[in-house]
Amino acid sequence: MTTYDVAILGATGAVGQELIGILLERDFPIKSLKALASARSAGRILEIGQEKLVVEEVTPESFANVDLAFFMAGATVSRQFAQAAQDRGVVVIDNSSAFRMDPEVPLIVPEINADDLSWHSGLIANPNCSTTIAVMALAPLHAHAGLKRVVVSTYQAVSGIGAAAIDDLHEQVVQYVQGKPINATTFPSPSAAKHYQMLFNLIPHIDAFDEGGYTKEEWKMVRETQKILHDDSIQITATTVRVPVFRSHSESLNVELHKPMTTADARRILEEAPGVKVYDNLAEQEYPMPLLTTDDDRVWIGRIREDFTVPAGLNLWVVGDQIRKGAALNTVQIAEELIKRDLV
Repeated sequence: MTTYDVAILGATGAVGQELIGILLERDFPIKSLKALASARSAGRILEIGQEKLVVEEVTPESFANVDLAFFMAGATVSRQFAQAAQDRGVVVIDNSSAFRMDPEVPLIVPEINADDLSWHSGLIANPNCSTTIAVMALAPLHAHAGLKRVVVSTYQAVSGIGAAAIDDLHEQVVQYVQGKPINATTFPSPSAAKHYQMLFNLIPHIDAFDEGGYTKEEWKMVRETQKILHDDSIQITATTVRVPVFRSHSESLNVELHKPMTTADARRILEEAPGVKVYDNLAEQEYPMPLLTTDDDRVWIGRIREDFTVPAGLNLWVVGDQIRKGAALNTVQIAEELIKRDLV
């Protein structure tokens, strides 16, 4: 079996750590592994299975003699080092927003548009986690009846911000239980001008505000979905909300199709779709929830029902672990598909 020299940029972050675990779980064909990070994290020791790996400070030379690099460190870092890696013959799979809407860069969810890997030029983008979870439900319906319009409302876990947000919500729980004032430092984001309590609260503000009063997160869902599905005619509008949940994003999808589809047909189509679990038994109170989907690789779909206000409409409730399928797992699946197609 062919094995590969692999580098992980952002190996010490929450998603980078998840990525390492998934590579081990799936027995990814690694010949050698480099853990790369900023100077601040250089020298840290990571336990990789039974071995210990010293984190190296990333430089352009870090990518010499590397076949495949996973970039898990954010858009600024990706823009700084992607070209250096490509120049050294490395295939880069980037988890940041840096290159997603570049027309020269494939934006990939392997279950949906793996054929787009055929035109990569050394750089592949991983979609936004909320987009990935949504398109896993939307793509099968689009293939059968065509999407006309989608209204998305998200309920996003704090781990979407990072490890610091998980720690902050936990600390707020402790402060509440101990009867202390709640000290908010992270939400809606660490760099925001104002911070709000997350415990017992919802914050309709994810990423910076942008065009038309929408946030960048909301525009990502619009534009990335259209790119992945190869259809700019799909009308999409989104509202993204942070909720006091540690892990797994939830989404309400209101879908208008070009052709009518019964609830039974929708359920059958989704049950046959790869990477999806239909969990929808109202008599037994069975529907997707974050606690059920955490650490699960599938996107769970339930509350499938007709929207009676339009000629061909459906409502879906979709939940997925955004650190796994929304980020780290999807990145590994892209790499596996590249190897399968001999594109590394």
